[in-house]
Amino acid sequence: MKMWKKNLIVCWFGMFVSSIGMSQIAPVLPLYIKHLGISNTALIEQFSGIAFGATFIISAVFSPVWGHAADKFGRKPMLLRASLGMAVVIGSMGFAQNVYELIGLRLLQGVITGYSTACTTLIATQTDNEHAGWALGTLSTANIAGSLLGPMIGGFIEETFGLQNVFFMTGALLLIAFITTSLFVEESFTRQDKKAHSVKEIWNVVPEKSLTVTILVTFFVLTVALYSVEPIITVYVTQLSRNTSHVALLAGMAFSASGLANIIAAPRLGKLSDKIGAQKVILVALVMAGLIFIPQAFVKNPWQLMALRFLLGLASAGLIPSVNILVKRITPDSLTGRVFGFNMSAGYLGIFGGSVLGGQVASHLGIRYVFFITSVLLLINAVWVYFRVYKKLNLNE
Repeated sequence: MKMWKKNLIVCWFGMFVSSIGMSQIAPVLPLYIKHLGISNTALIEQFSGIAFGATFIISAVFSPVWGHAADKFGRKPMLLRASLGMAVVIGSMGFAQNVYELIGLRLLQGVITGYSTACTTLIATQTDNEHAGWALGTLSTANIAGSLLGPMIGGFIEETFGLQNVFFMTGALLLIAFITTSLFVEESFTRQDKKAHSVKEIWNVVPEKSLTVTILVTFFVLTVALYSVEPIITVYVTQLSRNTSHVALLAGMAFSASGLANIIAAPRLGKLSDKIGAQKVILVALVMAGLIFIPQAFVKNPWQLMALRFLLGLASAGLIPSVNILVKRITPDSLTGRVFGFNMSAGYLGIFGGSVLGGQVASHLGIRYVFFITSVLLLINAVWVYFRVYKKLNLNE
């Protein structure tokens, strides 16, 4: 088996587990905060928001740092650092004595993340251009699958084994990821850039600044779009459903529908990007995703919502692989880790921004406006991508 294929398998498992570690806390966080002695409902909500959002904000700050370290010391050391660090930190959350210790550990979790950045950089730099789209598309499904299954896994462990075991079991899985990475990931790393650079100096040597900015903004917008519905989907399903006894199940199915479609379509659209060009796939995917958001505002029952969410997943599956392919295409290998680090920062900020946007728009304007505003964001981004990426790269081909 070729080295990049073996590394892809190991990285997929590690990214899947680390994504579970980032997302599994969502359903159990309010319960755990209550378990730690906070009884006031308003305070539980406040601390839950801080503890959940803080990890993504800190991750956005530190992703470029670890991307730089990956370019300097190699990608495998960053994989080992992140997987072992997250195993220890998430496992330690089970021993937290109060909510402040929990928030502190969540902040530390944000500091030590970087597994996804190192994995993406490793696969992008090892894979030949002919297979890059398929490989990066397959790799992207690990984050999607982990984010999709994480809340369900966390909820199942909490109900079956107790709150603290959510953290212990996730820590154990990350420890397995550390061991498999240590044993099976191969990297022949030669540092191409011997000089340390500041962010300004790095930016000065990025060859395609305009394209890079467009790609970073696109990744931010698409993560905002994908996560804008997350805070309000349960409320929306409640409004649509006549049988309120199964709201949680129906909401989970509606949320999972897009993730399932994404997992099915991402490797295939990544492979298509290899054949026709990532700039074509990303443009069509942005337009289709933007249009599919509109009818979600007019559905009459949860099943219609699920069907449209599934179609959205098929469309959006072409976005993340195409972003990663374009980053690989326009960035020298010596800077790949740093640029992927900036890209992951944009994604983490998009997750946080999307969750905030969805909640605020729903509370002030109504739930249906979340879909309209998200659609407008994606379609505006599609126009920008057409002029800044599609036309330029097509002329160069």
